[in-house]
Amino acid sequence: MGLLSVAPMMDYTDRHYRFFLRLLSRHTTLYTEMVPDTAIRFGNRHKFLRYDPCEHPVVLQLGGSDSVALAESAAIGEEYGYDAINLNCGCPSERVEHGNFGASLMADPLHVRRIVEAMNQAVSIPVTVKHRIGIRERSGVGRESYDELKQFVSACVDGGVSHFIVHARIAILGKLNPAQNRSIPPLQYETVYRLKQDFPELFIEINGGIRTLEEAELHLKHVDGIMIGRAACDTPLLFAEADHRIYGTQNPETAESEKAVVRALLPYLHLQMDEGIPVHHVLRHAANLFYGRPGARLFRRRLAEEIFIRRDWTVATIDEAIEELLSCIPDDAVPLRDDEQLASSFFTPPVDR
Repeated sequence: MGLLSVAPMMDYTDRHYRFFLRLLSRHTTLYTEMVPDTAIRFGNRHKFLRYDPCEHPVVLQLGGSDSVALAESAAIGEEYGYDAINLNCGCPSERVEHGNFGASLMADPLHVRRIVEAMNQAVSIPVTVKHRIGIRERSGVGRESYDELKQFVSACVDGGVSHFIVHARIAILGKLNPAQNRSIPPLQYETVYRLKQDFPELFIEINGGIRTLEEAELHLKHVDGIMIGRAACDTPLLFAEADHRIYGTQNPETAESEKAVVRALLPYLHLQMDEGIPVHHVLRHAANLFYGRPGARLFRRRLAEEIFIRRDWTVATIDEAIEELLSCIPDDAVPLRDDEQLASSFFTPPVDR
């Protein structure tokens, strides 16, 4: 996978978000929400696995702890055409912990080795692992030392993994909720840098607290890739410069302005409406597109109060409503100061995995 990616986030990085992000960046690697292996094996797998071809490169993130079930799910993911399969070893939520997967898997590196080995035997595409730099279990016992982190990575390498996405915080299980686990444990970027120094042959991607391309460029001096989570939700326009600044290629024409992005999203919205998908399932991902600019609050408010609540939209009426809304947003507006941006934002980020 590439230099820059968007983190898998539950209830957010669905196929509609991924299409929206593709209007901003052609090269950023995209991830599904975490999909439990049971949902693929016993549920409506097409609902969870379908995507638009423009989403490539796109990675399927799996959650689970049974090597046979995860191998079967990985094989199904490959059949769907995903570019890689990622094993979630970083989610700290209580529900995931009780299922003995997510970050709790870090307590048993040998078991993780068996899992990724089985997954690698089942597919020909890369199997990657997303994890924390350590964990502290609800009993107070933890695997927080650097040596234990190296043991975990080495176990995964023995199972055939060469690409790691490392959230630069420990996960405190059972005592902190997911939101707290994103802020209370301190970021330890130097630990991830050290991991890259000790495993130069591995692709090490850093995650956690990265909010701008400037920060991403600084991290790329020390590691191989950057994963951005919450900032991809509340300031998505940052990706409009990603192709040029990170990949050295031309930015998409659709990323020329916020209004261009919204207009480019409409043909996709029409297709989803034809399938009976509610308008807000698609347009909610554009709610923070104008973040930091005059008119951002108006755009969000009118989406919520006028667009999202209505259920009888047609292609003609939704296009007319969106154009009328865009006409209320000033062109070429000067960005707000940081304090004004914070005052105008009401977005609560989802859980990143």
